[in-house]
Amino acid sequence: MTEGERIIPINIEDEMRGAYIDYSMSVIISRALPDVRDGLKPVHRRVLYGMSELGVSYNKPYKKSARIVGEVLGKYHPHGDSSVYDTMVRMAQEWSLRYPLVDGQGNYGSIDGDSPAAMRYTEARLKRIADELLNDLDKNTVDFVPNFDDSLKEPSVMPAKFPNLLVNGTSGIAVGMATNMAPHNLTEVINGIIAYIDNREITIAELMHYITAPDFPTGGIIYGYDGVKSAFETGRGRVLMRARATFETTSTGKEQIIVTEIPYMVNKATLIEKTAALINEKKIEGISDLRDESDRDGLRIVYDLKRDAIPNVVLNNLYKYTALQSSFGVNNVALVKGRPMTLNLKDLIHHFVEHRHEVVIRRTQYELDEAKKRAHILEGLLIALDNLDEVINLIRSSRDPEIARNGLMERFALSEIQARAILDMRLQRLTGLERDKIQAEYQEIMKLIDYLTSILNDEGLRMQIIKDELAEIKERYGDVRRTSIEASTGDISYEDMIPEENMVITISHEGYIKRTSLSEYRSQSRGGVGSRGVAASKETDFTEHLFVASTHNYMLFFTEFGKVFWLKVYEIPEGGKTTKGRAIQNIIQIEKEDKVRAVINIHDLKNQDYILNHNLVFITEKGTIKKTILESYSRPRTNGINAITINEGDRLLDVQLTTGNSEIIIALESGRAIRFNETQVRPMGRNAAGVRAVTLAGPEDKVVGMVCVESNETELLVVSENGYGKRSILDEYRITNRGGKGVKTLNVTEKTGKLVAIKGVIDTDDLMIINRSGITIRLNVSEIRTIGRATQGVRLIKLNEGDQISSVAKVEMSPEEELEEAVLEQSELTPEETLQPDVMVDPETTEES
Repeated sequence: MTEGERIIPINIEDEMRGAYIDYSMSVIISRALPDVRDGLKPVHRRVLYGMSELGVSYNKPYKKSARIVGEVLGKYHPHGDSSVYDTMVRMAQEWSLRYPLVDGQGNYGSIDGDSPAAMRYTEARLKRIADELLNDLDKNTVDFVPNFDDSLKEPSVMPAKFPNLLVNGTSGIAVGMATNMAPHNLTEVINGIIAYIDNREITIAELMHYITAPDFPTGGIIYGYDGVKSAFETGRGRVLMRARATFETTSTGKEQIIVTEIPYMVNKATLIEKTAALINEKKIEGISDLRDESDRDGLRIVYDLKRDAIPNVVLNNLYKYTALQSSFGVNNVALVKGRPMTLNLKDLIHHFVEHRHEVVIRRTQYELDEAKKRAHILEGLLIALDNLDEVINLIRSSRDPEIARNGLMERFALSEIQARAILDMRLQRLTGLERDKIQAEYQEIMKLIDYLTSILNDEGLRMQIIKDELAEIKERYGDVRRTSIEASTGDISYEDMIPEENMVITISHEGYIKRTSLSEYRSQSRGGVGSRGVAASKETDFTEHLFVASTHNYMLFFTEFGKVFWLKVYEIPEGGKTTKGRAIQNIIQIEKEDKVRAVINIHDLKNQDYILNHNLVFITEKGTIKKTILESYSRPRTNGINAITINEGDRLLDVQLTTGNSEIIIALESGRAIRFNETQVRPMGRNAAGVRAVTLAGPEDKVVGMVCVESNETELLVVSENGYGKRSILDEYRITNRGGKGVKTLNVTEKTGKLVAIKGVIDTDDLMIINRSGITIRLNVSEIRTIGRATQGVRLIKLNEGDQISSVAKVEMSPEEELEEAVLEQSELTPEETLQPDVMVDPETTEES
């Protein structure tokens, strides 16, 4: 240790803590966070002040960017030149700032993320609106502080005639905190500030009538308002932004999605590149081509759609998977008197008004002092002109200016400043006309002094000045909103990604489920051999359930054990006609031994009027019926709930949705059916077992189906296991009491086989029939003859030896399908199939029981 040195042992933990706190506060205050008063960080403030000092105002010629950067570096900001140049570049980019502060000439980058040209190639000057930030700097409106080497002074804050923090926003990452403030529309912000000045007790909700939402320089759409409201009320929120897109059709009939505005801070080139990758990976479908047609007139991204694509669905997928929808996380952190604070909308306005109030006071005081100084000089000049001859003689008789000055001071009781002004006065001021000018100037100065004094004594007058200046700013720079607001719940639901279309849902005997587009099934004439509708499977499995539903519908799955599960149709895996599907246990949490017996298609489980005025009617194989209000099943649970109590040896067969005014027809395997009013079944609780609906013909008999109808226009269609079927009018089934044996609905013989299905149909319906070997046929109900209820029926489908019908479903045709069905595809049918005759059997005259 050398002489005079002294080593002091310290705790390294304490030293590190103290050093890091000093460093973090330096970053927070001197680098990363804006001042709430002018919305500028130190580097922005120094760039603007340096440009002002260099004389590159909006009405002056451009200067090389390198010269500006050098000026700022050498005088105020001793850091890397890239930090200064990048700051200046961003303040010149129209897609970065809502109201750019720098007027750049040359290559200043692009929205595609291209870098600007080197500073030696570009030029810059201040925008006119930037002068409004710097205006009155020379009037002692703000404090000046020493620069880095104490050789110069720089402003600690700008006077800021407009609320730059609100209109341009900012972003920055400090130590342990960050800021991300959204830009807003200047006109709206000024209207909001004026409203605040008029009513200091105004609420944030009332302010939001003036300042509706952020207004981004790239336009676009704010999707949903919850994030905006949260940001305004708390200073933190998530604003969802969407690109602005329209649909167009080319001269060739091709549909296109045209994007003309993209979310703020999204790189257009990266957006297109990533979208193309998603299209190639088949994650986004329906797009045949993607190209960028942007030019100097504006942004334009074109998505060419495939012929079968639905524009709305493709656009929603683009919003879901690409940056065409992105979020802006608002975090309003700014420095308030040197301390970082999170501020809501009213706080931001309050601090700006407070700052402007102080600026007006300091400016007025400065102007008052200057006016008093000038009035003092003018008073001396007027005294001299009133005593002109004596003054001239005194000056002529004086040996030097100092004696003359002292003589004037003694003779006329003048101050030194006044005496100097008299000695400096030119001879032309001695004329009568010039004397009148001095007198007029003095009177104007005295009026100005009175006015400035009144400003200092009247806060209301000061606030009126702030309002007038803001109104002038609004008149000069105000514009309309670029970003529109679209009401929404906020996030996109997955359902928005799914086109609404009819699907054929199939469930096999062993529990495999799938959905297939209805368009895959073409219509055939009655008696055709059909086409393969499910995958060839092992002998023990076959299609047991088949029905049609929209992709957006709720499906209520009722199981053999009496439980109910909820599922959206689009959640069912999609497959072609020949695919097997997925095990239903992998989709809903059904027990391994249980199986789905009935499915109800529900459009909306949240509509109280709907669920309180609809019932679910249950029927079991042993003939037990139960009715329960739909509301009892309107609260979906992942694990399902008990829907009905099933007695031992029984199982749930079917469930129907009714309005309370239906007539119920229940058919038995033995070929009998019973008809009674729904009112004969009283409403029961969800866990009830039910009451007797029909008396079975024997221990081997069972219920095969239930039809609930409200109109006599409906006809009853019955199908036997050997492919025979018929239609009968409803009036042939007399109304009886619940629990009876019923009447004959099909003459069951060895040829027809047992009854397997009963459906309520009308002429415009289609019928889908599937047998156990997986063959399916679709035919029009109108082709099936209407005959008596006790007949054997006609052949509906040809069956191979040993095969049987397993499932029958009704399909209601759309007008488009009806038109297509008008032309039968005769070319694909053999003559024998086309000429297949109806097989009629004489009815058996069995008395009703």
